[in-house]
Amino acid sequence: MFLGVDGGGTKTAFALIDSQGNALARHTDSSAYYLEVGMDGAAAMLARGCNAVFTAAGVTADDLAFAFFGLPAYGEDRAVQQQLDALPRAILGHERYLCGNDMVCSWAGSLACNDGISVIAGTGSMAYGEFAGRRARAGGWGELFSDEGSAHWIARAGLALFSRMSDGRAPRGPLYQLVRERLSLAEDLDLCQVIYGDLQAERSRVAALSRLVSEAAALGDLQASAIITAAATELAALVDAVRGALGVADGVEVNVSYTGGLFGAEGPLHAPFAQALVTRAGPYRLTQPSLAPVLGAALYAARASGAPLGESALERLAGAH
Repeated sequence: MFLGVDGGGTKTAFALIDSQGNALARHTDSSAYYLEVGMDGAAAMLARGCNAVFTAAGVTADDLAFAFFGLPAYGEDRAVQQQLDALPRAILGHERYLCGNDMVCSWAGSLACNDGISVIAGTGSMAYGEFAGRRARAGGWGELFSDEGSAHWIARAGLALFSRMSDGRAPRGPLYQLVRERLSLAEDLDLCQVIYGDLQAERSRVAALSRLVSEAAALGDLQASAIITAAATELAALVDAVRGALGVADGVEVNVSYTGGLFGAEGPLHAPFAQALVTRAGPYRLTQPSLAPVLGAALYAARASGAPLGESALERLAGAH
């Protein structure tokens, strides 16, 4: 059996599969973003989630062949690297596991561990790819000066647009009234209290406001639509950056897939991202995700153990997607 953990800034998913591609148990829990919930908070959540899937499947940690823990911000702070690497050991009681950045879960799931590039656009954003044994990433430097094209980036741009609309620096479109109504603002400047007070400027809670930009764009707000288009362009640029870092030759078609709420059924980015990708030098082939990131994490665990799933097992796993 193989355990996959897809840690995120908003929620964390757990999945337990076997070598035949059967999904034995799944569980969803809260944020694994230690910079927001603290190291102890992340550790407690991981323990809770692992125990939930073990209990549901009627197994113990000793029954695991291998596990992969994809964690947000992993590899981005040397000072806490050892702490993050040690978290699963305290839960599993053995060292048959590997930790990595959660971007690996998205790549492994969307492309079923095949060569190509995966773009993540959820609370944060980045792109990760593997090609001919090489690995590369781009973006994902954090919400203060990066995460271009993410929900947080879109929300921040939308809030900035609202402030300009309020001041008269930009014409007032549908976004203006949407923000006032949804956030129950008596006065426009009450937005400051909502963001810095009620929401505590927390990354995931601010990111949730990106929906207001999407709604405004759907209502015909051209300025909000420009934000969505810009987000798609930024994500396409991440793909190009990863392609270059992987050293893919000109003219070679590269498979590209995606994960994250902004690409979901109600997400605003699928069509504009596809269009933005066509304008790049490429060539690229945009494909729908094969598996959810958490199943990708379990698939990656199997590969890391030296026992990758076969084609029939992959088909069975995809059927449970």
